[in-house]
Amino acid sequence: MREIIFDTETTGIDPRNGDRMVEIGCIEMINRVPTGQTFHAYFNPERSMPAEAEAVHGLSEAFLADKPRFAERIDELLEFIGDSPLVAHNAGFDFGFLDAEFALCGYPPVCRTRMVDTIALAKVRHPGAKLSLDALCSRYGIDRSHRTKHGALLDAELLAQVYVELRGGRQIGLELVAEAGPALVEVAAVAPRNRPFRAPRPHAASEQELARHAAFVATLDAPLWSA
Repeated sequence: MREIIFDTETTGIDPRNGDRMVEIGCIEMINRVPTGQTFHAYFNPERSMPAEAEAVHGLSEAFLADKPRFAERIDELLEFIGDSPLVAHNAGFDFGFLDAEFALCGYPPVCRTRMVDTIALAKVRHPGAKLSLDALCSRYGIDRSHRTKHGALLDAELLAQVYVELRGGRQIGLELVAEAGPALVEVAAVAPRNRPFRAPRPHAASEQELARHAAFVATLDAPLWSA
């Protein structure tokens, strides 16, 4: 099963008030294992960057000034995400900005049936607990020491690890065996086990070993099993 874990950075919290997306980071996972394939882009938002937003992600107007506009990379983004489920933390926020940017480019919104919200998953798994990405990383022992500011690709990488834990942890592959079907054959084809044949080792005791064992037992002084 292919899924895309993603995160966005923006100029603010509400695209209806003119806020724009300035960064997106996407991680491809197949059967909840990262494949190493990613999509990452910065965008010129064609507007000013509020100081409070810059304090969160560190992306200044000067840095973004020479970056492409969202419309210039939308086709690459759409090709990467395909029709896969899209996983995000507080997904309604990220989907809202995707929809707004798509609308400016004349594209339809993303179907909500594709949305997987890790906050909703965490509420079920850990009711009453803190549900921020930092809190969940701490809960699952995920190293985030290199996260000094928010960054879309970095946060997507952390979220991918959190998502695996929310879905059942590192043993998730055991649950996927029944689902994977032909995919398992494909994996085997990619990584064949070309091991030399080894004859099975004898596992029964020989007559000599049995005799030595009997001689040893005979030397024991009042063993429990003879009482």
